[in-house]
Amino acid sequence: MEQETEKNYKNPEYYTNRELSWISFDKRVLSEARDKQIPLFERLKFLSITASNLDEFFMIRVASLKDMVNAKYNKKDMSGLTPQEQLNKLNPVIHDMVNIQYSTYNRSLLPALKQNGLTVFAAHENLSGTDAAYVDKYFMDNVYPVLTPMAVDSSRPFPLIRNKSLNIGALVKKKGEEKDLEFATVQVPSVLSRIVVLPSEEGKNRKVILLEEIIERNMEKLFLNYDIVCAHPFRIMRNADLTIEEDEAEDLLKEIEKQLKKRQWGQAIRLEVEEKIDKRLLRIIRKELEIEDKAIYYINGPLDLTFLMKMNGMEGFEHLKYPKYVPQAVPELPADESIFGQIRKGDILLHHPYQTFQPVVDFIRQAARDERVLAIKQTLYRVSGNSPIIAALAQAAENGKQVSVLVELKARFDEENNIVWAKMLEKAGCHVIYGLVGLKTHSKITLVVRREEDGICRYVHLGTGNYNDATAKLYTDMGLLTCNEAIGEDATAVFNMLSGYSEPLSWNKLSLAPLWLKERFIHLIKREKKNAEQNLPAHIIAKMNSLCDRDIIEALYEASAAGVTIELIVRGICCLKVGIPGVSENIKVRSIVGNFLEHARIFYSENGGKSEIYMGSADWMPRNLERRVEILFPVECEDLKEKVCHILDLQLKDNMKAHILMPDGTYEKIDRRGKELFDSQELFCEEAVAESAKGQMIEGNERVFIPETHIEE
Repeated sequence: MEQETEKNYKNPEYYTNRELSWISFDKRVLSEARDKQIPLFERLKFLSITASNLDEFFMIRVASLKDMVNAKYNKKDMSGLTPQEQLNKLNPVIHDMVNIQYSTYNRSLLPALKQNGLTVFAAHENLSGTDAAYVDKYFMDNVYPVLTPMAVDSSRPFPLIRNKSLNIGALVKKKGEEKDLEFATVQVPSVLSRIVVLPSEEGKNRKVILLEEIIERNMEKLFLNYDIVCAHPFRIMRNADLTIEEDEAEDLLKEIEKQLKKRQWGQAIRLEVEEKIDKRLLRIIRKELEIEDKAIYYINGPLDLTFLMKMNGMEGFEHLKYPKYVPQAVPELPADESIFGQIRKGDILLHHPYQTFQPVVDFIRQAARDERVLAIKQTLYRVSGNSPIIAALAQAAENGKQVSVLVELKARFDEENNIVWAKMLEKAGCHVIYGLVGLKTHSKITLVVRREEDGICRYVHLGTGNYNDATAKLYTDMGLLTCNEAIGEDATAVFNMLSGYSEPLSWNKLSLAPLWLKERFIHLIKREKKNAEQNLPAHIIAKMNSLCDRDIIEALYEASAAGVTIELIVRGICCLKVGIPGVSENIKVRSIVGNFLEHARIFYSENGGKSEIYMGSADWMPRNLERRVEILFPVECEDLKEKVCHILDLQLKDNMKAHILMPDGTYEKIDRRGKELFDSQELFCEEAVAESAKGQMIEGNERVFIPETHIEE
């Protein structure tokens, strides 16, 4: 009987394909762009995000599937699909999604922008005399000197087209000659703003035109001895999945630098062209790039909608955006107080971006300047372009402190950035580690060793998100500041393992991947199953970005079948299915897509009435649990546990931004008619403002500091 049950839980029909689930997530983002209750310029932002997401999906996921097909790899995934079958299913779904993107842009957003005082000139739209004169002068003064027109003939081969670059292809012929048509192309320069604002009278509609429209209009000035037969924009996506043989690389940093150059010239896997492109021009591009028919996307509108994020940033349209939210002060960390003194009073929970990320920066800054601090150790996965944390670490090394930094060079699409930081930190005297062979270090941990009057004390910051002060204003994440002795010992062991490959015989509080974190999660799930079987309280709440580990899903199915109540908050990929009779009837899944990107990982286990809460850097994905260094840490202080439970409770009540997973695999928004409205992100903003105001009360004076802006209902 047990064997039969085990076999059933592995049934491919119980699982959703990972890639199709990801497309479903991007469609949820797209639904926000289509929601007319959301401010217009925020809808532009959401549409831009769908385009950026899709680019990365092609460069990594589709590219990976194509590599498998080319290598004749036919192993089926957990949903029973081979790589080729996955590509076959993805193709119509993605084409359909792109059609919805441009339907949203053309039929909904463009008219709404015009109604609200912003005209975006569509492709080949006639300009008035004044606008035409301005555009042509702008071209000669600002654009023409930057361009490099390239013709193709017997002496000039087809040029290398860079990944993600926007280009204008043309068919040209020499003036006065009847020779065959020649191909020519020019890259739309990314160093110039793609959105060009046209002059307008005060109080009149503002007008913008895209840079490629200006170039296309003036193509004859680039090829003076030729007639332009046709000109159309095109854009390609290349395989950007780096292949690094770490065991054979003498210097990982140099190997990654070399591979980064290849990313620009990988195999072309997607071609976007203007819908009415001349067939002769398309034939040439297709042949040279070796693109198959189904990888061609005929676009009714401007290629690469990521420009809408820049449009979202235009000034003068604040009434069409959400009010700007200012992350609030953390009441437990008053200004001008020693952060170490405050941590000694008790563990401190941080909730970004509702609360400011500044305490994390101050933690490292104060450590860099503090004479009592002996050492700082930190892992860095993604940091901002002008990172104050990097500057503080460099200053600490210059001040003579022992500074060890693990810079994860393999952080996808941040490799180049991280190479720059690694070299700078080494120059400042920091000891820089590049991670473990075959593993990405994705954990977020900082250890500060300080000499106190009563001996050495270890202060630790653990987080669910990156040490990136820029994204900390956009991503929802949790952090914990503690000087708990057991966690401090574990933190030391983590860094010794990363720098010297020495793993301790036992751990106190932290659970690490790839060592035994997966087993820890499965143990927690099975403990709830056992409690349910004994009629004890059994409840799991888990919040994460993605869920696609089959072993974890099997354990959840078994727990559900035993009667455990399971509530999952999964923003992105979810390969688990709900509502399967006898398997997942006790599982509910929701995805929250809001103004901030949900990024925190939180895990609640009822434990028969003695609840446990954990947070960490890992999603329930094979790559996180088996191929990365990840950390799971407990929240043990009762006050802080209550705060985390409150966060989970509000997210489970959210009926404004939550999408509910249905048994057929689709997601639906909640019917709010007659219900009290809950937007968890908005409520967290209001609570953070109220808490900060309470914390800013001045003694002996009733005046309370209230921040200038916050999100209102």
